Amino acid sequence: MDIIAKMESIRIVPVLVLNDLKEGLQVCEQLCRCGLPAAEITFRTAAAEEVIREASKQFPEMFIGAGTVLNVKDLHRAFEAGAKFAVAPGFNPTVVKEAMANNFTFAPGVCTPSECEQAMELGCKFLKFFPAEAAGGIPFLKSLAAPYKHLGIRFMPTGGVKPSNAADYLAIPEIACVGGTWLNKTDDETVKAAVELAAQFKK
Repeated sequence: MDIIAKMESIRIVPVLVLNDLKEGLQVCEQLCRCGLPAAEITFRTAAAEEVIREASKQFPEMFIGAGTVLNVKDLHRAFEAGAKFAVAPGFNPTVVKEAMANNFTFAPGVCTPSECEQAMELGCKFLKFFPAEAAGGIPFLKSLAAPYKHLGIRFMPTGGVKPSNAADYLAIPEIACVGGTWLNKTDDETVKAAVELAAQFKK
């Protein structure tokens, strides 16, 4: 699977913090029903692994990934449960190397040129820009991405991205998708609005 192409077709990936399996499956059902069959399910709760496993079975059309993957153990747990990709808030060379050795699609978090280059050196071409707004937002991300345009590096900004600024992020050519933290356990109307917004920037 070409992860960048897939992300560019989705454009907005809901970032979910789920406390139990029932809740997780309800949220995944809602996303599919409303036309946004994708999610980053974060490993911030004990339920994450089970939700990924069951949601992958019940909603095979969903593009499900794991978030907040901070160590090698959780990396393997995520992919064994069925995650198609994983991301982290920071750049941990040990986790990146393990992901690359196992052909796992993994996006480490970066917010400096040095972190970008270290991640690229280990084989990453898909990077999470985090925390997006706190780190400088759109002006900073444009400057950060500029030196690497010719290398095909793509970013997923997360952290402070919301409906009022998501379009500005998505308009940047080097953005594959944005992490939609505002879509965590929300209503149908908000999800459908995100689908309409994403459709304007499909590549």
